[in-house]
Amino acid sequence: MTEETDENESIYFGLTKPFPCSYLDNQQEQLLTLTEYPLDYLIYERLLTLGFRRNGNAIYKPHCQFCSQCRPIRLPVQRFCHSKRQKRTVKKNINFIWKCSSTAKDEYFYLYERYINERHDDGPMFPATKEQYQHFLFCDWLQPQFIELYDEDILIGVAVSDVLNNSISAVYSFFSTSYDKHSLGSYLILLQIELAKKLNKDYLYLGFQVDGNRKMSYKKNYRPFQILTENGWKPE
Repeated sequence: MTEETDENESIYFGLTKPFPCSYLDNQQEQLLTLTEYPLDYLIYERLLTLGFRRNGNAIYKPHCQFCSQCRPIRLPVQRFCHSKRQKRTVKKNINFIWKCSSTAKDEYFYLYERYINERHDDGPMFPATKEQYQHFLFCDWLQPQFIELYDEDILIGVAVSDVLNNSISAVYSFFSTSYDKHSLGSYLILLQIELAKKLNKDYLYLGFQVDGNRKMSYKKNYRPFQILTENGWKPE
């Protein structure tokens, strides 16, 4: 299977064998995965517009024969409007400090480890290890950016993002489970939206909207949003 870049250069993809779905119980999934190809941030951003994501160095998107619930979603950030609930989340966290870094810190892993082991002990990333952390978040051809969230001098959250020419792609966020009342997952998305606005980007890519999975269905709360359809990106 092939996709065309803007320069009409063919990129070849393979299709995995079916395996148990990561998002929906009693379902099988298949992925389109990039075969050997020299990637850079320009090609990757083009692939984002076609619905692909990255997991470490791997580029993929779901391609399931009998299911289409994993729908790529993005936000046109310059038109984003906070809901009442999101305004309350911002107000609740107004005393926290956030900053950006282009260099990963050792303490990120310990926050990630606690988050995975306490929040996602029923998922494929449990138990968290340094090797799995490195392979999941980092890649050889693009340096991620990090939004760090602090309560005074204590790191309580990290959003990992790929900053590209016209967009930001949210890779993953993790945070201290001691701050459950602060909706830090939502707040870290709001900070990525704010960063995208400040950098004059057009879109924030949030991955896949999966209505049938409670942990993956929250992304429609950020409006307006667009879903990738057979006829291109469409508002919903």
